Amino acid sequence: MRQLSLPLGLLLAAALAALALSVSVGSVGVAPGELWAVLRGGGEVLPRTLILELRVPRSLAAFAVGGLLAVAGALMQVLLRNPLADPYVLGLSGGASVGALAAMLGGMGGLMISGSAFGGALASTLLVFGLAHGTGSWTPSRLLLTGVVVAAGWGAVITLMLAVSPADRLPGMLYWLMGDLSYARTPWPALAMLLAICLLVVPMGRSLNVLARGPLQAAALGVAVRPLEWVIYVAASLLTAMAVTTAGSIGFVGLVVPHMLRLVLGNDQRLILPACALAGGTLLVLADTLARTLIAPEQLPVGVITALLGVPTFLYLLYRSR
Repeated sequence: MRQLSLPLGLLLAAALAALALSVSVGSVGVAPGELWAVLRGGGEVLPRTLILELRVPRSLAAFAVGGLLAVAGALMQVLLRNPLADPYVLGLSGGASVGALAAMLGGMGGLMISGSAFGGALASTLLVFGLAHGTGSWTPSRLLLTGVVVAAGWGAVITLMLAVSPADRLPGMLYWLMGDLSYARTPWPALAMLLAICLLVVPMGRSLNVLARGPLQAAALGVAVRPLEWVIYVAASLLTAMAVTTAGSIGFVGLVVPHMLRLVLGNDQRLILPACALAGGTLLVLADTLARTLIAPEQLPVGVITALLGVPTFLYLLYRSR
C-alpha cells in the first residue's frame, strides 16, 4: 500500500502546486498573501473576482481535461498493448469534435453536444480498432495507419463543416478546435466524469495488468476479456468526449503522460491510472499557464503547447519501436 501512496502523494502535491501557480500567474499577478486571503473567504473585491470567477474555474477545467485525456490514453495503451495509442493520434478526438460541431451547428444545448461528442468518439473507437484488427492481430504499423486515415477523414469532415458554417461562428470554432480553455464555463462535469471513471477502472487494475499481456493469456487466467474490452471502449470514449466538449481538441496528453509514468513507476495499472489522472491534470494546468502568459495579454491555444511536447515524444516512440 505504501508503494502506491507515496508516488500518488507526491503527484497530488505537484498538482496542488501547479494549480496555485496557475491561479497566481497571468497578465495581472496575484500575490501569495492575496491568494491566501481569498481562499480563506476574505480579500478585496478585484482579486476575489479574478481568482474565484476566472482563474480557479479555468485551472480546474484544465486539470480535469488533462486527467481525462491521460487516463483515456493509458486505457487504450493497455487494450492495444501499444505505447503509441492516444485519443488524438487514433482519431477519437476527431470523431468527438465532429459530433460536437454537428450539435453546435444544429443549435443544440450542452447535454446534446456532450452526447454527440460521445457518439462520435465511440464510432471512431470502434472503426479504428476494428479496421486495425482485421482478420489478424493488432500491429503497430496497422494501428497507426488506420488511425492516421480515420483522423484524416474526420479532418476532412471538420473542414467541410467549417466551410458551410456561419461566418460569425467561424473564429470561435477554429480556436476551439485548436484546444482552448478560455470558454470552459464550469469544470465540475469534467471533474465528476474523471472521478467516476477512475472509481470504475482502478479496481479493475489486476485484470488490466493481465490483459496487458494479451487476451489469450488473460482468458486462460480467468479474466472476462470481452466485457473488459467493452468497458475500456466505452470509458475511453466517454473520457475523450467530455474532454473535447470542455476544451476542444487537445493532442498528445494521452500519449506523453502514460509513457513517462511507466518509465518511472512501472506498469501496474492500479498505480498508473490514478497517477495519470494527477499527472495529466498537472501537465495541462502548466501548459495552459504557459499559453496564457507566454505572449500576455494575448493567449495561445493550449493545444499548441501540448503539440510541441507531444510530437517529439511520438517520433521518439515510433523510432524506438522499429
